[in-house]
Amino acid sequence: MTLLDTPIAALDGGPLPALDGRAVLVVNVASKCGLTPQYSGLERLQERFADRGFTVLGVPCNQFAGQEPGTAEEIAAFCSATYGVSFPLTEKVEVNGSGRHPLFAALTATEDAAGEAGDVQWNFEKFLVAPDGTVVGRFRPRTGPESDEVVSAITAVLPSGRP
Repeated sequence: MTLLDTPIAALDGGPLPALDGRAVLVVNVASKCGLTPQYSGLERLQERFADRGFTVLGVPCNQFAGQEPGTAEEIAAFCSATYGVSFPLTEKVEVNGSGRHPLFAALTATEDAAGEAGDVQWNFEKFLVAPDGTVVGRFRPRTGPESDEVVSAITAVLPSGRP
């Protein structure tokens, strides 16, 4: 069992697509945040690397200044209409505190480039999970999804044998 086997439902309440064997960039997302335009970069990453064994996984969270207040339907409509999001979105969860989802309990044990682990700082914190389910990178919210450090980390863990 790997980190990506941690049960979490899709935004519509159904199952997520299979993530085994894929590199996954897990990102806590919000629709009403100053960093919300990062959805554009996340979608470009999805388009660029999806056929090479990669996916973005957006995880809506309303813990930061109430910036994801919508229902599942409202979140889905916003992401689709505003940013053309094609990557999977999960149910809305808590990423910090006593109600922290088990996925984020595991992810937040990972250190960032400065050696700091612990709570998610804000919306759009990114965690890169290798195809074997190990967390190999953590990028704080202000690090853009298409920054050299994120793209380099993704390309380093794309499954072998992919075009």
